Amino acid sequence: MAETERPTHPVSADDAWARTARDASGTTFFFDFDGVLSPITEDPESSRPVAGIPEVLDRLAGRVARVAIVSARPVTFLRTHFASLAHVDLFGLYGLEVWHEGQVVTKPAALSYEKPMERLAAAARAALQRPVEVEYKRLAVALHYRKDPARAAQVEKWALEQAEEHGLLIQRGRMVVELKPPVDQDKGMVITEGVRDAGCAWYFGDDMSDIKAFDALRAREAVDPAFFGMAVAVANNETGAEVSSAADLTLDSPTAVAKFLTAGLDRF
Repeated sequence: MAETERPTHPVSADDAWARTARDASGTTFFFDFDGVLSPITEDPESSRPVAGIPEVLDRLAGRVARVAIVSARPVTFLRTHFASLAHVDLFGLYGLEVWHEGQVVTKPAALSYEKPMERLAAAARAALQRPVEVEYKRLAVALHYRKDPARAAQVEKWALEQAEEHGLLIQRGRMVVELKPPVDQDKGMVITEGVRDAGCAWYFGDDMSDIKAFDALRAREAVDPAFFGMAVAVANNETGAEVSSAADLTLDSPTAVAKFLTAGLDRF
């Protein structure tokens, strides 16, 4: 586990846990899914949380004010792996969908894009074909080229053409290009709202979209010196350098995340 601490933060992960334990009732933990709680896989449908993650998140939810997963995945996907966790909130599609206390709430501005995205997914499968994986997410379409990285430029070009033609947004990630509705919503906005009444918050991420979440913690600290935010990166050879440089702490893998949380819970 490699650590990078900012001067305004505790000098070690141990001190960060100690501060968190002192304000457990005012603390929120946020986690990305892919690359953080689950290893990145060639087939996006085969992603699974690493051993111990559901259990440790359940324990954590019993110790702090809130635990939430903030992912590019739809809520339906997240529910298949975390349905047993009654006290963990799920933010799907960068916050376009939210699962909270037994209900899915969708941003009204995105609802009209369900059918257009379904058509777009069909068009992508016809135009790009395998081994490019087309992931239809109800309100978004992700184009994964991990199985054929040489086709990155082709996938990117096709996505940009579709975005321009249909007025969609582009989100880039780890060997994936995603087409999204033109709705102002990202992980940073989820965190900004989520920490409004918190005294402490942690965010664990591995990709470029997670940097906006880190920035949201910094912004809250800037206006409230009593607030403590901890940005944790998960190492990878694709976006790891950029994400780690924006974080306070870097962990080696999703398995290391599970071990780090388990050890941290012993400090409460």
